[in-house]
Formats: sequence, structure tokens, C-alpha cells
Amino acid sequence: MITNHFLGLLMLFILQPINALPVAPGNTVNLLGTLQEKDDGRILQRSKRGWMWNQFFLLEEYTGNDNQYVGKLHSNMDRGDGNVKYILTGDGVGSLFLIDENSGDIHATKRLDREERAIYTLHAKVVDKRTNETLEADTEFNIKIHDINDNEPKFSKDLYFASVPEMSDVGTSVIQVTATDADDQTYGNSAKLVYSILQGQPYFSVDSDNGTIRTALPNMDRETKENYQVVIQAKDMAGQMGGLSGTTTVSITLSDENDSPPRFANHTFRLSTLESAEVGAAIGRIKANDADVGRNAEMQYSIVDRNGQDMFTIISDQNTQEGVIRVKKQLDYEKQRTYSFKVEVTNTYLDPRFMYSPNPPFKDDAMVRVTIEDVDEPPVFSRNPYIIEVHEDTAAGSFVGVVSARDPDADNNPVKYSIDRHTDLERLFNIDSVNGTITTLKGLDREMSKWHNISVVATEISNPRQTTRVPVFIRVLDVNDNAPEFAMYYETFVCENVQSGQLIQTISAVDTDEPLVGHKFVFSISSSNPNFTIVDNEDNTARILTRRAGFSRREMNTYLLPVVISDNDYPIQSSTSTLTVNVCACDSRGNMQSCNTEALLSAGLSTGALVAILLCVIILLMIVVLFAALRRQQRKKEPLIISKEDVRDNVVSYNDEGGGEEDTQAFDIGTLRNPEVMDANKLRRDIIPEMLFPFQRTSPIKDNADVREFIHGRLHENDSDPTAPPYDSLATYAYEGSGSLAESLSSLESGCVEGDQEYDYLSNWGPPFKKLADMYIGKDMT
Repeated sequence: MITNHFLGLLMLFILQPINALPVAPGNTVNLLGTLQEKDDGRILQRSKRGWMWNQFFLLEEYTGNDNQYVGKLHSNMDRGDGNVKYILTGDGVGSLFLIDENSGDIHATKRLDREERAIYTLHAKVVDKRTNETLEADTEFNIKIHDINDNEPKFSKDLYFASVPEMSDVGTSVIQVTATDADDQTYGNSAKLVYSILQGQPYFSVDSDNGTIRTALPNMDRETKENYQVVIQAKDMAGQMGGLSGTTTVSITLSDENDSPPRFANHTFRLSTLESAEVGAAIGRIKANDADVGRNAEMQYSIVDRNGQDMFTIISDQNTQEGVIRVKKQLDYEKQRTYSFKVEVTNTYLDPRFMYSPNPPFKDDAMVRVTIEDVDEPPVFSRNPYIIEVHEDTAAGSFVGVVSARDPDADNNPVKYSIDRHTDLERLFNIDSVNGTITTLKGLDREMSKWHNISVVATEISNPRQTTRVPVFIRVLDVNDNAPEFAMYYETFVCENVQSGQLIQTISAVDTDEPLVGHKFVFSISSSNPNFTIVDNEDNTARILTRRAGFSRREMNTYLLPVVISDNDYPIQSSTSTLTVNVCACDSRGNMQSCNTEALLSAGLSTGALVAILLCVIILLMIVVLFAALRRQQRKKEPLIISKEDVRDNVVSYNDEGGGEEDTQAFDIGTLRNPEVMDANKLRRDIIPEMLFPFQRTSPIKDNADVREFIHGRLHENDSDPTAPPYDSLATYAYEGSGSLAESLSSLESGCVEGDQEYDYLSNWGPPFKKLADMYIGKDMT
């Protein structure tokens, strides 16, 4: 291996300046290696390098104790007399690279790592030590770090996860894992990787060039083994001895394919259910096993023979993959006690690749045996419901019909019958408790009710809790027992000036009976009538005609015409209905103007009298309204001060009963008139104090404070006083204030009666008090 020192000498030899070109007299070589020529006063310049170089090479990871020698710089201008100085600048100069300014030797002071930095760019120049003149200009060169194999390959993950379908062909790609090497890819084999498999054979293999993992065995079955751990190694130096390596683990899972058919572990299932099981009720479950998972393990069940399909059905439970057997028709222990049928199971989603494999068919079947258990069932009626017909003229105690019920159990216990009286509140029917014969208790009327709906109850005698109800609809058949009558009430009139044979009314009839074919009514007048006659229209209507002309209200204003109506059913029923005919005054066209009720109106009050009565009522109402308004006005309160002449000190209005004079202790009006005088600790004498120590009132405001401040202070005291009255009061304060020369004018403060007062001083107060002086002085003089 070539040493660094020898490499430095070799580089020095290679980089020696080339001075083979002859230099003519008068030519000079500058520090940059440029040849200058003079010809006839003209300067001809030709560029020529003094030395040919542009980079040094240095191995990384130097392990020696001394500084690592890089190379040597030498200039043609250096005569060896020590007057030339070499200057180095650029990346890492001073800390990483040092140069001997006299000899031009370059050394590296630290270990270099190519993976951190592969190239350093430096600048060199030569100057004269004495004059500091640049002998050769700044020249750029590189120091390139040569790579050594000091980095092992690394995978991006320590653990990879991959999956491949089971039963895959050999060579099926699973996953590709790639390692990286930080060494130089372009120099030597330090970064050339080779992949190999350390664990996972013979199931899987790896491509040595790109790290692709593939299956190596055919027909790998997930149901046999599902998970595999494969260890992959990446080695540099093209896999040669001495190369570095790295490993990773790949967890490979075989994904499921639908290659396993469902199988019943037990090919015979025994179930039992009560015969009373409702239609749609589940009676049991059967289960097949499938080694697959997820969607490939979903199964569907079906009944494949006729015996089971008629009575039972089976559905698949998607959560448990079980077959749920349900009742399709009502079971009967007495008819059939056991059922046997075949159930088949298949996968819901089939894979065509495995359906025709040499294995057994891709489905399975099992026999299901269902045993029906007997229960004590209630009686069963022969029909449901019963519809019975009976004529309405049937007498009480007559036969109506028969109901029949039996015990469906093998014991065939006897039953008894009864009528639910909630369905026969009128108690029209009765039933024989032994044979179920229904008879009438009362006569039936079809015109009252055409149908009777009753419930008959059958009860086992040995077990009264077993009962069954059946509806019995009894239809009452019609019998012609009602005569026809007028269809409506007719208001018939005849004009006084009527002509003979004129139509005055068309009548029709109704019959509550219900004939088999239809009604056919016959109309007639019971006896010969000289005034009117009847003509049958043969369509269940008839016309009433006059037999003479001219009628007079004065002679007779009303005629009663008896009309006989008969039906054609058996037996024939007829009735006589009376038609009232009023005689009325009519115009020339036969329109009624007035009848006999006009006489009543003429005997009564006239229109003028009615209007007079109405006016009297209106006047009376107006008087009542005015009287009420006057009473309301009188009840209004008088104003507090009626006129300006009425001078009062204070007005206190009490709207409640109060406590008399004792109640005035609640408000001391004197303190408002003169703040200088106030009795402290006054209590209401009409109530008992609730506190042992009464609330202490503060002293009135001194120094003639403003009235507003005084009132606010008093308000605060009353709000916080527990002995204050429990209601709101309105107080009028007449305190004049401390600025008045007259002080308070309130007579309530006076300690003597009004007659003892002298009012002469009022005349000295000036014109504003003249009116007051006249009032009181004049009164005093009287």
C-alpha cells in the first residue's frame, strides 16, 4: 500500500513546473507562468503555465499520530533564498489545512471523512516577503478525499411487513427491500451491494442484485402455516470477504384464499320444539366449519328436500355463520311428531380456481331431525267465525244455531260453552253449555238491529285456563211487519181560485221492511171525498188533485185528507196517513200570497205599535247609561288641593283602616319639619318589637344640610329598620329648608292651639305675606 509520504513525493514530482521552453534575451516569465516577448516595440503575450496541476488526492480516515502530508506547492519564482512566501486560503485553511509558507508543504491536521465532505477548494498565491509584492496571482485547486470502505449497508427499516396470497406460484414477488451504503458509489466496490437470505429458506428467495423477495415453494397453505420471518442481508464489496454487511427482518403473512370448503363436524343434528311455536320462531342452530377467514369463510345454508321445505326454513346468521332453523307453518303434535330433512352448506363467495380441485366437493350436507313436543292446547272451533241467520218474528226460546269446539290434544277433554255477556248486554241470546246450541231469550226486531255480534267462549272442563273465543254473527232476517208511511211531512195548500182537477201535491212513501224484490206501494183514499182525489203513478208516488173548483177560507181554511198506503209483500201491511191541506189566497199564476195565519197577525199588534215599543226600549237604555256615567263621575276622588286659596301644611291620605292614633307613631312628621328635633328610639306601639335591642336611628343631619341628602338618609334608615311597617307608604315632605328666614310655617309644630297664636308679625313680612296676614289677623280680630 502506498504511504502518504511517498504519495506526496509522487504528487510533487507530477506537479513540478515545466521549464522546457527556451527564454530569449529580453523576455521575462511572470509569476503566473506567462511568457512575454518584445518585437519592434510591440509586446507579444503568450500564456503558459509555470506548473500544470488542479487537485490533490487524500485518503479519508487517516490514523497516524502526525499531521497528514497532502502535497507541496512550488513556484518558479522561488530561488531558494527564502524571499518567497506561499499563502494558502480557502475551505478549512488554518484549522484543517496548514501550509509551510517557506517550503509550500501542505498538511492536514485532522482525520477527514469523505461522507461528511468529499472535496475542499483552496486558493494559493506567492508573494515577495520583503516587498509583499504578488509574484504569482491567486490560483484555485481542489483537495479530493479518496473513499475507503468504512460504512456498512443500512436498510430503511429494521422490520418490514408483507403479505402474499396462499397457494401462489413459485417466483411470486412478495416485497423489495433496499439497503444504502454511504461510501462512494463511483470509486471501487465499497458501495456495491449483494443481497442474500439468512433465514426463511426454503420458503422464500431474494434477488441478489435488487433485494426482491419471492416465493420459493409451491402451494403454501395458510391453514397450515400463516406467518414467516425472513432475514435479508446486504453486503458491500460485491459480497467479497472483508466487506461490511447489514440485515433486516421481513414478516411475511400468507393472505387467505377461498381454498377450504365448509365442513360439518357432525353430520346429524337433533332439535326439538313445542307444537305451539309461532310461525317464524327460531327452533335451533347448526354450524359448519371453514378454515378460511373473513369473506372466504361466509356460508349460506339451505334445505334441500321437500319434507323440510314445507314446514321449516333456514337462514344464515352473518355474525356467527350459523344456520338458524325457523318454523314456516304451524306445527301440530297430533298430526306429525317428527321431521327429518337434509341441510346443505356452501360458501357465499366461491373461487373458481379451487372449485374443481381433486379434493371432495366444495360443499357439505347434514341431516336435521326435529322432534315436536306436545302442549296442552285450547279448544278449537269447527269454524271461525260463525254466521247464523234468524227471522225477526222468532219467539223467545227459539233455536238460532249451534257452535262446536273440541280439544285438539290426544286426551280430547270435554269442553263447555258460554256467551261473553260484554258482547250481549241486552241478553238476547243463550247457549247450552254442553252442546253449544244458541237460542233466543227475547224477540228480535230487524228494524232495531240487523246484526248481532256475540262472542262464544269454549273452555276445557279439566283445565279452565284453556279457553278459546269465536265470533258469532247473527243476521236478523226481515219479516213484513211494518206498514208503509209518508216519506216526509208535506205542507200542502190549495188556492181559493183553484180549478177542478188541478195538481196540488205529489206524495211518496217509505217502508222500513226490506222486501226480496222491491217495494210496490198502492195509494188510495179511504172514503169518497168530494174535494180531492188521488191518482197512483205506479212508481211508488201519487198525485193529489182537486175534484171541484173554488175554495173559501171563510168557509173552511183546512182540510184533512186520509190517504191509505199498502205494500205488496206477504202479509200485506197498510197504514192511513193524514195529509193536511190549507186553503190560501193566490195570485192569478197560482203563487201563494197568504193563508189562514194572516188573521192571527191582523188581530195582534200593528207595525206602528212595534216601532213605538222599540223606541221606548232604546230611550230607556240611554237613561240607564247616563245614570251610570254620573255615578262613576261622583265616585271620583276630589283633588288634594281644591284651589289656590286653600292653604294646607300637609295632607296625609289613608286608604286602609290603620291603627288609629297609635298608628301615627310609624312616621314622625315632626322630624321632617324640623331636623333639629327628633325623638330617638321611637317604636310602634301597635306591634310587639321582634328585637331585644331596637334599631338605633342616627341623629339628623347637622349644619342645615340639603333636604335631598336628608331625605336619602331617612330613606336608608327606614329600609334597614326591622321595626318599620311592612308596606310601602307615600309621604309628602313640606320642609322648607334651612335658608328661609321664616323657618317652618307648619302649624303642626306649634305647641298651642290656633286661637292662642299671635299673627301680627305677619304684617311685617312684606307684600308676599299680605294675603296670609289678612286671613289670620282678620280671623283673630273676630
